[in-house]
Formats: sequence, C-alpha cells, structure tokens
Amino acid sequence: MEIRTITANGIDFGYLTMGEGPLALCLHGFPDTAHTWRHLLPELAERGYRAVAPFMRGYAPTSIPADGAYEAGALIADACALHEALGGDGDAVLIGHDWGAVPVYGATAFAPRRWRKAVAMAVPPVEAMLTTFFDYEQLKRSFYIFLFQTGLAETAASRDGFIASLWRDWSPGYDASRDVELVRRSLGDPANLAAAIGYYRAMLGTVPPTGRYAAEQAATGREVPILYLHGLQDGCLGVEAVKPVAEFLPPGSRVEHVSGAGHFLHLERPREVNDLILDWLA
Repeated sequence: MEIRTITANGIDFGYLTMGEGPLALCLHGFPDTAHTWRHLLPELAERGYRAVAPFMRGYAPTSIPADGAYEAGALIADACALHEALGGDGDAVLIGHDWGAVPVYGATAFAPRRWRKAVAMAVPPVEAMLTTFFDYEQLKRSFYIFLFQTGLAETAASRDGFIASLWRDWSPGYDASRDVELVRRSLGDPANLAAAIGYYRAMLGTVPPTGRYAAEQAATGREVPILYLHGLQDGCLGVEAVKPVAEFLPPGSRVEHVSGAGHFLHLERPREVNDLILDWLA
C-alpha cells in the first residue's frame, strides 16, 4: 500500500489507507508500525469503511514532534486531530493495539461524539492493571519498561536482536521476521528510536509531561462501547493481569480472550480477530 501524508496536531503523519466510507482509525503500538494492520485494513474497506493506519508520532515516516510530547494526552490529541483532518464524523470507529489502545480509552472519553464504537487490544485501561502489574512474574515481563527509563535504553534497544527478541517473547511461535524488518526501517534512525522510547519515559514520569494536553489526559467520561481483546499466551502482559478489565470499560462493552495467540494477536490469529472486530462494529 502507498504511504500518504497528512498534517494533524502539528505533526506530519504517514499513513496507509484503503476503502471509502466512515473512518476506521487503526493505531499501532511498540515495537511495531502501521503495517501491523495489513490483515484488517482490506476487510474494513470491504465492509464500507475508510480504513486508515497512521504511523504513530515519532515513528518514521511520521515526523518527530517538535514539543517532545509522548504522554497519553498527546496520543489522545493525535487521534482526535486525525479524525478531524481525515474528515471523520460520528460514525467513525477507533481501533488500537498496545500503545495504540491508550488513545482508544482516552479519545473516546475526551471526544465521545466523534466515535461510534471502539476496539482495544493487548493493553487494558491502566486501572485494570494496578493490582497485578507489580507482581513478580509481570515485573519480569516488563523489564524493558524500566530499562527504558535509563540512559542505556537507546544502546540496548538498537542492538541486533533486541526488537526481534521482544516479538519472540511476546508472541511465542509467531514468525515476526517481516514485522521486525518494518520496525527496523521505521525506528532505524536514532531520533526515531528515542521517540519510541519516549512513550515509556513519559509513562513513568522520567520525562515530565509537557502540560499541553492536560484536558485530554484528565478526560474520564466513558460512553463509547469498547471491545477488548487479549491473547491467552501474551508474553508481554500476562492475561492474569487483565482479568478485571470489564469493570473499567463503558457500559455495553465486551471482553474476549483469544486462545493460541500472544501479544500480537491480530497478526497471529487474523481470521479470528478480524471476525470479532467486524462483528462488533456491524
């Protein structure tokens, strides 16, 4: 698919797109790219959506934000700005995986009239993780988050095999060679890699929030129903860490676990995951 460019929230976003109709905005996570949606975009297009998958802020070919903001509020603002720039309306849907799930929760709370339904995968609302995130087994899985708070992060993450090893651990048995190569192209420049690590530094406050996105960050009114999907073999965030997720989703939401799938469940089990998403959006 051809990569197009659009400016939103002061950032030049590279994006993939297919189809015509209501906007279906698909947001990727780490360490990944917009190409992660290669199985879903064609099927969304066939169902009458304009399916759009941007490269997230800092992920080439999207530009690195001049304000250096990577807090959740900035990602929420990006989603809403892309909705507007792409001509979205109240029939738009929002889909996100990993870091892309963060603005799903925030944008549907901050601007619920923009979105009809939403889908989040592999990362639940933060409230659902608070009781289990610091369990020993989960802390071992999350070593990279703490590594990324240090000055050694860029050196470690740029070493051959680091990104590939994350994919192997998070989705055991999945051949991620194509995906890892696409990530290498997107984050090969040190500035882009530092941007991707910046999400984690903002997450734990190692880099203080810019303050530009306080309203987006503080949004709490959850109205838009969300389908939450999680792989039962997820090696990044164990399924036991997300068991109470339904309690923290808006009324009318649904939770589904996908057997035989790890963290990148939409790539490992595309038929099953696509069917769940398309049925939810129908």
